[in-house]
Amino acid sequence: MTMIARPRRRFAIAAACAAVLCSSAGAAEMTTETDSVRAESKVMQLPIRTDGPKSLDPVEGSTTYDNMACAQFYETLLTNKYTNPMEMEPLLLTEMPTSPDGGTTWHFKLKPDVYFHDNECFPDGKGRTIRADDVFYSIKRLADDEHKLENWWLLDGTILGFNEYKDEQNAADEFDYDAPVEGFRKINDLEFEIVLTKPVYRFLYILGMFQTSVVPREAVEYYGQDFSRNPVGTGPFILDTWVPKQSLTANKNPNYHPVYYPERGEWSSADKRNRLHRAAGKQVPFVDRVEFTMFVEDQPMWLEFSKGKLGYTQVPEDYFTDAFDLASKQLKEEWLRKGIRAHSNLLLDFTFRGFNMEDELLGGYTPEKRALRRAISYAIDLDEINKTFYNGRRIVYDGPIPPGLEGHPENHRADAAARGPNLSKAKQLLAEAGYPNGEGLPAIRFYTSQNTLNNAVSEMVKRQLAQVNIKFEPVFLDFSTLIENINKKKAPMFGFAWSSDYPDAENNLALFYGPNEAPGSNHYNYKRPEFDAMYEQVLTMNPSEERTAIYEQMRDMVLEDCAYVGGMARERFYLMNPWLLNCKPTERYYGWFKFLDVDDEARN
Repeated sequence: MTMIARPRRRFAIAAACAAVLCSSAGAAEMTTETDSVRAESKVMQLPIRTDGPKSLDPVEGSTTYDNMACAQFYETLLTNKYTNPMEMEPLLLTEMPTSPDGGTTWHFKLKPDVYFHDNECFPDGKGRTIRADDVFYSIKRLADDEHKLENWWLLDGTILGFNEYKDEQNAADEFDYDAPVEGFRKINDLEFEIVLTKPVYRFLYILGMFQTSVVPREAVEYYGQDFSRNPVGTGPFILDTWVPKQSLTANKNPNYHPVYYPERGEWSSADKRNRLHRAAGKQVPFVDRVEFTMFVEDQPMWLEFSKGKLGYTQVPEDYFTDAFDLASKQLKEEWLRKGIRAHSNLLLDFTFRGFNMEDELLGGYTPEKRALRRAISYAIDLDEINKTFYNGRRIVYDGPIPPGLEGHPENHRADAAARGPNLSKAKQLLAEAGYPNGEGLPAIRFYTSQNTLNNAVSEMVKRQLAQVNIKFEPVFLDFSTLIENINKKKAPMFGFAWSSDYPDAENNLALFYGPNEAPGSNHYNYKRPEFDAMYEQVLTMNPSEERTAIYEQMRDMVLEDCAYVGGMARERFYLMNPWLLNCKPTERYYGWFKFLDVDDEARN
């Protein structure tokens, strides 16, 4: 039995740093040769909006941009389908998991001959095949408080004996990854079972989330705390360079296990008209190298795409009418003549301005505290924001459940919501909160990410709140720093967007489950025993009218307490340059980059 002592990890860091220094010594001599190889390779340039990932360790990731990066290097047991991202399919498994007892015990079969990346952490630098033990080890990492338990909420109370394991190991002097978990049952190296405390509807969805990616123990122990910069997985690409907040490059994994482009019959008629089926049945990945550039501001990204230097781009709000007819949402003729193609998705999206329910000023559940938050909400006009900055294309709705999911309110409206603008109601509630006409109310500090659009929107919110004498002070940060402040409960009020991890309202309601408090997904630190009890009840329920009714009760409880102002759902528009092939952008998952190809003749 091997015990992993935390102090020893410092020596692993030192060894890793020494290795980096040694490998860098000959970099200058190799430049010419590397440039020559690169010129003969298929190279794909893509954008990452905002400042990119904060970590390349899956158990420490929480943002879209962590996901986007990690999904190139690591893989999960299950994944979303490229042809229909709302459906799941096996990735590291030979088939979908089966359950002989209605969802308590799940049986898994790993693919044979799936290898981890070649890396110096392995003997002779050769990656080995993945095994059932790797799956158990990777899941156990979620329980180690060295990783701040940021993603523990995904499996809290789910696997038999796992909570007890977490508590015992974190209380010990050394975290023992070899200690047994009752719900982990190894049959052989390729077959295993996971036993749950009870049937949990979302469990298979969780196994498709990047935080549950399979990682090798050798790499974690070899690199120690620097593992977050040295990803070793089974994914289609291997990290070359990462300059945080600037760029990330990766090369094709030459030993990638057989994964094939979706067959012709899986594509819709519309997809076939866009020639997305042309690569059907071919093994991926197609490109030799992918180069990501981080764009905190939209203008440089838009210009790079316009010059043909990026394969695709999300269409920033400020540039929507440059590319599309506002009424028809059709791509303009001048872009079509260049061979540029458009695509759009309605996101499972929750854009909000949240309150920290533990904040001294804005938090709390007394009538006065609730009145203050509702006054702020009534003073904010989301429709004005939508019309001014988004050409009215966003869906403004009440509750945290996005359009298209059970529990979303009819016509996007719920009676429990403090939907603005209603200035007279806002003034009345301000007085009930103890701040008549805003007197004595300190300025509301609002944390959000730094970009031109957020600056302008925040100025509008500042003006709206000033109408009822509420002072509003925006604090602009890069996205990674914003999330760090929210996770540490330092932001009294904050704003960003949450995209549902899977198509069930439970995922959005988990954002308000008390035990998921920051640094978990409950960024609001919302805690209501009645809500928590209902959440625990729906976890074991299959879709039904009864479950939907409970979703609606939970939705309205959060609205009455006014834990946030919102929400909005976006329709995401993309443009693709003619040299990028096989591209059907989705934000349901980020393992789809391996299906892309480039046509350098079209580029040139």
